[in-house]
Amino acid sequence: MHFTSVQHLDDGVLEREFTLGEIPGILWTPASASAPAPLILLGHPPLGLRTMYPRLAGRARHAAADGFAAATIELPGSGDRPRWAAAEQARADLRRAMEAGEPVGDEIIDALVLPLVEESVPEWQAALNALLPLPEIGGPVGYSGGVISIGIRLAVVEPRISAAVLFAGSLVPAAMFEEARRVTIPLHVLLQWDDEGNDRQAALDLFDAFGSKEKTLHANMGGHSGVPQFAGDAAARFFARHLR
Repeated sequence: MHFTSVQHLDDGVLEREFTLGEIPGILWTPASASAPAPLILLGHPPLGLRTMYPRLAGRARHAAADGFAAATIELPGSGDRPRWAAAEQARADLRRAMEAGEPVGDEIIDALVLPLVEESVPEWQAALNALLPLPEIGGPVGYSGGVISIGIRLAVVEPRISAAVLFAGSLVPAAMFEEARRVTIPLHVLLQWDDEGNDRQAALDLFDAFGSKEKTLHANMGGHSGVPQFAGDAAARFFARHLR
């Protein structure tokens, strides 16, 4: 891991950009931490860190105010990373189906999501390998948001992740439902009831499939980007219970 820039945000949070090989990332740490901080991995859709930065930085500042460090990395095929021809084609097929009002078939969903999961999960694990030895990071680790299938796979294969907040708002391949049954960590799932791009019944079926003994579904009225503040506050309290 190589830090490429350092700045103090106006609330004192320390923000450091880094590279992990050719993968860009950002680490935020609390201003006045007196002990190593637990870490929250901030997931995001494959729109690029530059595009997602305002939301990610806002989430990181809230995490820092609660005493958590937060980190994110650029997803494969996003931002300045090399483009994936197959992923670009799958996105084009998805747009065509949605514009035509046609159902999005399993073939499109699989082509769009499964390669992203296969490539990105080992990269998140490599980021953990680099972040956890830092003296200001103490663990345990949580995962928050982003492509829900990435969160599912990480929850299954990465024992260092103790709890996860998942956003039910992305397409989920059928194969991920079987993986969801193997998830055992505590989960807090956010669902926007009127999300125009989300299959509500599929989201409910996925929640039912999770094997965790402790799982909470927090559903709210509104569209994809209308998550109310109190829902975010509930997710913060969830992490406070499980990452301390």
